[in-house]
Amino acid sequence: MSLVTNRLRRGFSATQIIVIGFLFLILAGALLLHLPIATSSGESAPFLTCLFTAVSATCVTGLVVVDTATFWSLFGHIVILVMIQIGGLGFMTMAVLLSMMIRRRISPRERLVLANSYNLTSFDGVLPLVGRIVRGTLLVELFGALLLSIRFIPLFGAGSGIWRSVFHAVSAFCNAGFDLMGSFTGPFSSMTYFVDDPLVSLTLVLLIAIGGIGFVVWEDLLCFIKKRRRVSSYTTLVLTVSAFLWLIGALVVAVAEWNNPETLGKLSVGDKCLAALFQSVTMRTAGFNTINLAAAGGVPKILFLLLMFVGGASGSTAGGVKVATFGVFIAAVWQFAIGKKRVSLFRRTVSSADITRVFALTAVQFGITVFAATFLVGQGVDMISALFETFSASGTVGLSLSLTPALGAMARVVIMLLMFFGRVGILTVTAALHDRSRDEDNQMHYADAQFMIG
Repeated sequence: MSLVTNRLRRGFSATQIIVIGFLFLILAGALLLHLPIATSSGESAPFLTCLFTAVSATCVTGLVVVDTATFWSLFGHIVILVMIQIGGLGFMTMAVLLSMMIRRRISPRERLVLANSYNLTSFDGVLPLVGRIVRGTLLVELFGALLLSIRFIPLFGAGSGIWRSVFHAVSAFCNAGFDLMGSFTGPFSSMTYFVDDPLVSLTLVLLIAIGGIGFVVWEDLLCFIKKRRRVSSYTTLVLTVSAFLWLIGALVVAVAEWNNPETLGKLSVGDKCLAALFQSVTMRTAGFNTINLAAAGGVPKILFLLLMFVGGASGSTAGGVKVATFGVFIAAVWQFAIGKKRVSLFRRTVSSADITRVFALTAVQFGITVFAATFLVGQGVDMISALFETFSASGTVGLSLSLTPALGAMARVVIMLLMFFGRVGILTVTAALHDRSRDEDNQMHYADAQFMIG
């Protein structure tokens, strides 16, 4: 926490502190993974491999260039798990939590940094929120680990079963997608062994969904349950768009892949529905898979790109452009197209400043992702694989069409930058645009002009 405090005193902005914190965590993780004790072979891994893994874990993505289970040792797995947990909750959350534990006073500027990390516009009540977030996270992860242990302990034994249960519960809740199944079902196999296991599949789906709707939505739903207070329009939008995307995703995967023998074709009707739902939910930045994604048809892959681009909710463990952004974007396009001058959702008007931010963020995220895909195509990667890889990285999803391990050094650097931007950079852009909109009245305005548009 002293590092954060010193940075604040030197005048860095809240968003800069978030970026610095994540960079510090990534570097520390990469150095720890570079130690010989971190690999199963006992030899130091190439630093670029360590750095790529550290970026992927801290940015809760899940893209890997080596199989997590077989390449890294128990020490390496622990380092990865710690980075996932800190990256999922946020650097400032953990830093403030440690300060609260030693009863150190949290300054107003540090509260502002914390509020920015959750994309909040005010830091009022942010410290109690941190306590509730951490307690809720640990309880949900513990519950998920207990459910997974029912299946994992008989499969792997008590010690290994409990460890795998904890690791996968944290990885799923944080939407990270790292798994330890490579030593059991083969490298890079993810959760394909459990494609017809409702206990494991539905537990992971539940953890992914809870982690992906966001801490602010948690708070709103708890207030609704305890105090019968009406949920906010934001919460309604997040839940509505999330449910819609989960349903549409599952339907498209089921219909398109129903008879494909390499994906759903050999499963029973119930297992096909389960697998389709799992892919739909995990595509929203979780990174697990229970079917061979490379064998899927073109229609599901296009849908996967959309789901990865949207991601989860703001202030959650998920990445992407965010479901509220997507919801406002679709509403704005539709309502402007039918001639409305104002955009409204759930009997509430969306401000022009928020609409501007939505279009700017969507354009920036999409533009950077496509530019990176073009770079990969120039490196000899086919277009579909390049788009899938870059959308997965910028959305912090972690799914791949078996391309990541084959990438060259420059391509890996591009993917690392995308993962970092997807987890951290979009927050900086959001805050910067928000600050500018606040100061709009103090800026010089030019005379209006008519432009021919459309």
